[in-house]
Amino acid sequence: MQSSSNKYLPAYAAVTTLFFAWGFITSLIDPLVAAVKGIFSLSDVEAQLSAFAFFIAYGIMSFPAATLLSRFKSVSTILIALGMMIGGCLIMLVAANIEVYALVLGGLFVLASGITALQVAANPLAAALGSPEGSHFRLTFSQTFNSLGTFIGPIIGASLFLEGVEVKHGETITDEVRAQALAGIDAAYFWLAGMIAALLAFFFVSRNIVGQAAPDASAAKPKGIGEMLADAFQSKWAVLGGMAIFLYVGAEVAIGTQMAFFLNADSIWGQSDAIFAFPFIDKIASSDGVLGVSLQEAAALTALYWGGAMVGRLIGSALLAKVNAALLLVVFTGAAAAMCFYVFSVGGVGAGFIALAIGLFNSIMFPVIFTLTLERSTASSEATSGFLCTAIIGGAFVPLLAGLVSGHSSYVTAFIVPAICYIILCVFALSAAKTKATNEVAEVAASH
Repeated sequence: MQSSSNKYLPAYAAVTTLFFAWGFITSLIDPLVAAVKGIFSLSDVEAQLSAFAFFIAYGIMSFPAATLLSRFKSVSTILIALGMMIGGCLIMLVAANIEVYALVLGGLFVLASGITALQVAANPLAAALGSPEGSHFRLTFSQTFNSLGTFIGPIIGASLFLEGVEVKHGETITDEVRAQALAGIDAAYFWLAGMIAALLAFFFVSRNIVGQAAPDASAAKPKGIGEMLADAFQSKWAVLGGMAIFLYVGAEVAIGTQMAFFLNADSIWGQSDAIFAFPFIDKIASSDGVLGVSLQEAAALTALYWGGAMVGRLIGSALLAKVNAALLLVVFTGAAAAMCFYVFSVGGVGAGFIALAIGLFNSIMFPVIFTLTLERSTASSEATSGFLCTAIIGGAFVPLLAGLVSGHSSYVTAFIVPAICYIILCVFALSAAKTKATNEVAEVAASH
């Protein structure tokens, strides 16, 4: 936060708790994809439907959420969103108990719908609570707490969902292991429902503090979904930014949801204990004493991928105070593309380390793409934000493509999919660097 914005600190702190919450919930998708593949005997593409059900909600719910926000205050929308998230958790509890995969997908969709509304509602708060010149710094700093949630999620999810679960060809899981994995899913979403209920109570109690700091939207005429969509499409930069968000989220989720399978592969760490030679790794995933990284260990180690984003956002917060945001995005997208090509073309034990390190370069992409787009978009910030949140639907489609590639070849070959995404993102960043901003401040931001 900037020193001139001390009056906004209480509200900013309250909103930042939401960044952590949806980061934690979103990163549970990674071990969940691995778990449902074993529990329900699914193919790679079928398992990726879990990610599809979660991220498709952004495409369906972003504009309705933006419309809701335009008609009500931010705090009211946040309370509604948290209520939807509790409903999604309860559906997951039922799904785990009656063992129906279709209901798992339904629960994930409702949960993600609430998260979508939560993000759209929190966006104007996250951007407005501080000095205009600190927009890139402030939003990237908030993302650090989102990354803390994404770091913790895979560790807890692996422990609860994947004990004894294996999905390699020829492997089967016993009824006991299956029941234990389902019980883990039940426990995770039970406690999540409680955590979200606590957040709902917190925001209800502190609604006056947050509401006083929120931007006053009372003067703005409420817009319908069609009007906002038309507004967004009339801006070239809103469309380009939407494409960039689609590709970025798609690449990030495709890597994350297949990371456990990738690390568990015999050609990577399935027959290697190299990772356990590093200090502090046992705090994330303790070796089971058997040569190679098991699926449970691999899923826990996925936390390093998301942890890289957390570290990168801390570093990025400092860099963005001194370096042009568009040029920094060029460097980070270029590095991520190069790393994906290394994994694709070289493979081996070293590729496991390279793949985990991609998270470090994912770190600043989401908030910087958002702010670069908002600074150049000729559409309203409300319409642009809604459109950019809709573009998170990339997290539904790109992982399906990666699952299709891995199902017909290998998890190593599937890295060509995010590699292409990052190359296109680098072109977007170069274009942004050559285009002068037309808006002084990015009024709206978002988080993934």
